[in-house]
Amino acid sequence: MSSPWSPRREGSPDASRLLIERAHEEFVRGNPDDARVRDVRGVVRESWRRSLDSLVGLEGLPPLALTPEELERHRREHPLSDVIDMIRGLLIPGAPEESGVVVAVGDASGRLLWVEGDRRVRALTGDMGFVAGTSWAEEAVGTSAPGTALRLDRSMQIRGAEHFNRLVQPWSCTAAPVHDPETRRLIGVIDVTGGDEVVTPQAQLLVDATARAVEGELLLARLRARAAAPQAPRPRRVPRSPQTRATLRVLGRDRALLEVDADGSETVSELGQRHAELLLMLATHRQGLSAERLGELVYGDPDASVTLRAEMVRLRKALERIAPALVPESRPYRLTVPLETDAHQLLSLLDRGAHRVALAAYRGDVLPESSAPGVEELRDTVATALREALLSEASVEVLLAYADTQAGADDVEVLRLCLEMLPARSPKRPGLVARIERLEAS
Repeated sequence: MSSPWSPRREGSPDASRLLIERAHEEFVRGNPDDARVRDVRGVVRESWRRSLDSLVGLEGLPPLALTPEELERHRREHPLSDVIDMIRGLLIPGAPEESGVVVAVGDASGRLLWVEGDRRVRALTGDMGFVAGTSWAEEAVGTSAPGTALRLDRSMQIRGAEHFNRLVQPWSCTAAPVHDPETRRLIGVIDVTGGDEVVTPQAQLLVDATARAVEGELLLARLRARAAAPQAPRPRRVPRSPQTRATLRVLGRDRALLEVDADGSETVSELGQRHAELLLMLATHRQGLSAERLGELVYGDPDASVTLRAEMVRLRKALERIAPALVPESRPYRLTVPLETDAHQLLSLLDRGAHRVALAAYRGDVLPESSAPGVEELRDTVATALREALLSEASVEVLLAYADTQAGADDVEVLRLCLEMLPARSPKRPGLVARIERLEAS
């Protein structure tokens, strides 16, 4: 089946990209009454104003709103999980890698749950953070079809330079909100992102029709379920237990930061290196560790049980004060609530193709001064995964940014790849050549 997203001649924007770009520059410079700004569509101007009021960065990356575990759980529990195959069939029929577009499905708050479609386009849009688990709400990334559609509760088309965030301006998108078929409550959004072909009138009709078909299918599924079990008792409400969300930040830090959000109250505590090592190993090995294995990972000695037990007593006392839910159990040593780490979040971003977001999250090596074997192994894993992902899939802009970090500054292979990917007349080439010659001479 051919793709519905084949390029068409019709549907070109009323104002050229250059005019909108100039209007955008005047707006962000504080000239909202400039004549060029007044020529921009009113719905876009109002979204720019809201973006500015929300302090959205002009080249900011979307926040990671869901950890891998939260993403999988939210996918399973979200009502659109039952119709995701219908969305795929309607918007990317045939081979997804030949569709030329990316289709995203998000929840009512703008968090992307599924991002699928053309592999090449996904790799490119991943550089701007358009991946599952990130927030594309208007207050997070500014004007975009999914975020603005949710904000206004109507279908939206945003063409290239109409995006508030400059990183998103190479792309265009069409999105439509999805409602609960009975209560009309907003439950999610469907978005198609690509080139100019996704902002034609036909594209808007197709995305709108998909949203309506999804709502109809959700209603039919409910009616069938009720007919099959008419006497089923209503589920009894179970009181929710207090939720604890904790993150251990170890990238580029010798003294880790433990961030805990427990029942709406947030605390940030600095940990000593040994306590950071212990918590990091427990967070990495969620199934639990014997005393011997934990001693080996932290002390390099499986017989360091006496030293380990004494340190675990001190760690428990510290956690009882700052994060009682994180006090580990024994036999085996394990955490009873999830503890995220910025190192594992970075690996998750790489898996999702969000190279630019991952690079921005990379503050440096994992606990750089630690000599604990388990930490050294994780440190090498993170550094290698980042480098290999960037070498194999990242854009030249992301590779150049990596070359400006401490990790990539002396990496001749990275610099040579940047040189190959840059246009022949790029002003950045002479500087790269000089850096390569200097490194190879030394």
